[in-house]
Amino acid sequence: MSQLNPLAFSALGMLIDAPMHPYEMYQLMLARREDRVVKVSAGSLYRAVERLARDGLIVESGTERMGNRPERTVYSVTDAGRAAFDESLEEMLGRNVNEFPEFPLAIGEAHNLPAERVVELLGDRLDSIRDDIAWYDAAAVRIAEKGKPKHVVLNVYYSRAMLAAEAEWLAATIDELRSGELGWPSGAPGVTGTSPQT
Repeated sequence: MSQLNPLAFSALGMLIDAPMHPYEMYQLMLARREDRVVKVSAGSLYRAVERLARDGLIVESGTERMGNRPERTVYSVTDAGRAAFDESLEEMLGRNVNEFPEFPLAIGEAHNLPAERVVELLGDRLDSIRDDIAWYDAAAVRIAEKGKPKHVVLNVYYSRAMLAAEAEWLAATIDELRSGELGWPSGAPGVTGTSPQT
């Protein structure tokens, strides 16, 4: 079987934890901020659930009704779904895949802009990343307060570590641009100014 796409994989993971209906899955994904790592909308999740059901990876296991709202179909994972999830998980954990992020492409072409503008743009990116790091730090506190074991939220710690590494690189590169240590094409000289806080 081919590897599951990220949204289908995430949906199966939630259903392995507990049977639920798609709207509940969508709300849970937003609450967990999984939309930071998986591109998701309510419509795309419903379509992913329909495909999983059509492929026999999940099955209807009941209905739920809340107040005057329509009944919602609850799904659970089949044995085939669990096998597909495990196969995809092992593939993703053990293989390094180039996911073609846009930033390495952009930074490779940054020399086409004046150094002052690159400093400004990288500074904006650094500010945004620091905001994200603060969010992950707060999430780690909430996780600890809830007593969740670290092994079920390793993605939080991994994402924070990757952001911290990028923030360190960005700060150092901005320093090199500002000091002139990082050579820049003619007509786009280095700039002077204070270094960003690390």
